[in-house]
Amino acid sequence: MNKDNNKADLKRFFIKLVMVTLSVIIIINMTYNLIFAEKLENINKLLQLNNKENIEKIKDKMRFEIKKGLEKDKILNEEDKILLYQLYIKVKNEFKEIQEK
Repeated sequence: MNKDNNKADLKRFFIKLVMVTLSVIIIINMTYNLIFAEKLENINKLLQLNNKENIEKIKDKMRFEIKKGLEKDKILNEEDKILLYQLYIKVKNEFKEIQEK
């Protein structure tokens, strides 16, 4: 009777082990698909810039974003304007140094 009880316990243990293992695999798979798959797809697109088709897609996306930006009244916010202006002044001064030499 004790042997039959041990076999039943062992059978339950293996069934539980298989169920837990399957549950962990499903959770890992869902996590990967929900979180990482989209990000890895975007990274792969960036890494495949030598493909002419991908270059054309990026060009079209940039054109679309530029057109969308030009339709707005103000393209830059105040902080960006200040940063770009400071960069412009710095570059302008460096070009003046070149002209003076």
